[in-house]
Amino acid sequence: MALIRTISRNDLTPMVEGDGVTLRYPQPSDYAQWAPLREESREFLAPWEPTWPRDDLTRPAYRRRLRYYARELREDQAYPFFVFNNSDDALVGGLTLSNVRRGVTQSCSVGYWIGKRYSQRGYMTKAVQAVLPFVFHQLALHRLEAACLPSNEPSRRLLQKVGFREEGYARRYLRINGAWRDHLLFAMIEDDIRT
Repeated sequence: MALIRTISRNDLTPMVEGDGVTLRYPQPSDYAQWAPLREESREFLAPWEPTWPRDDLTRPAYRRRLRYYARELREDQAYPFFVFNNSDDALVGGLTLSNVRRGVTQSCSVGYWIGKRYSQRGYMTKAVQAVLPFVFHQLALHRLEAACLPSNEPSRRLLQKVGFREEGYARRYLRINGAWRDHLLFAMIEDDIRT
């Protein structure tokens, strides 16, 4: 069961405790773990992510990233998290809830990345499972969406394992590594959470 720290108007730093992982808002001090993990995982992540800007791993770019995160969080548009392994407090990846839509839709999208040395060890599955109560109870959303490349078998298995249902195929859906790529679309609603 995930423990969720309450978000108030004065405290916009969400944190979610899961089974062996903690998801928390990125901090300036996280740069020391984030930049080396991203750099050593560059080739591993490139097939699944947008093209990185040339200065992406620099400290000024990281500060810009944090300002962007803060604005999106204040405006209830996105909720970025870094994922830490509880046994040694190592940064293992990141997870972002983005495209928050209120009104009649009440939904958002989830995206995530994992450092190469931490892949296939269950950390991201635990992180996605932990964030589900945050989405459906804390944010009071109705629907959580995800997309992955058809060739990304680990991501497909992860989404299905935590209760997402495959809903369709979107042509040239997202620009990945510099090219528009087709994606499989997944979604879940609160009733789909597996206990």
